Amino acid sequence: MADLCISSARDEDLADLLSLYRHLVADDMPITTDQARAIFKQFQSMGDSTILVGRTSGQLVCSCVLVIVPNLTRGGAPYGLIENVVTHSNWRNKGIGQDLIANALKHAWAKNCYKVMLLTGSKKPETHAFYEKCGFEQSKTGFQVRKIAARSESQSG
Repeated sequence: MADLCISSARDEDLADLLSLYRHLVADDMPITTDQARAIFKQFQSMGDSTILVGRTSGQLVCSCVLVIVPNLTRGGAPYGLIENVVTHSNWRNKGIGQDLIANALKHAWAKNCYKVMLLTGSKKPETHAFYEKCGFEQSKTGFQVRKIAARSESQSG
């Protein structure tokens, strides 16, 4: 999308970001504003990691988290993890999410990551097709242990 502006989230984006996350997990456990500020500040101190946000028409419409993990293998090249990919429901299927993921990958490659991974809990074929369009391949087996129950499929994105 031509007028989409993607950047790392700033302090003034926090309220809009928390609102956008309702399009990811509508019934997510709430956190206080003070908790959110503290977590955001902690995230900002994590070196090369970033929360990317996309704005169009002055509205925050998409976001994803890219965590860059230091690594003692692969010649010391780090790897990236993408999480919390969300596009506002009114802005889906317009190419915004693909632009966002492309920007996250560009950031990861600039930080010398040798790979970028993501997991999705969605079983929806359109979600899998989206990630494949973004260049991801389903080539590994993922495992997880959860402390918090997974969201229902109707909320998975």
